Amino acid sequence: MCVLKEAIIEKLGTVIDPETGADVVRMRLIEDLEVDEAGRVQYVFRPSSPVCPIAVHLAQQIKQAVAQVPGVTAQTITVTGYVAAEELTKLINEE
Repeated sequence: MCVLKEAIIEKLGTVIDPETGADVVRMRLIEDLEVDEAGRVQYVFRPSSPVCPIAVHLAQQIKQAVAQVPGVTAQTITVTGYVAAEELTKLINEE
């Protein structure tokens, strides 16, 4: 696994779901994490339930955490398994 991907996973481990007290990595809310040589990151965010009341907040925290990792140049998030997945995907990638 590349060093940048490991650093991203480590940083994501600091994003805590306030409802459970567990981090998003342990809860397996991040899937299909890919990093290319240019530092572009792609991943899937699957909220813990289709009507997760804090999905938007968590998506923002996840995006901020990934952006703080040195070497990340861009990121694309796909939200799935959520009632407003399409809208949240569009919103979070525009910010």
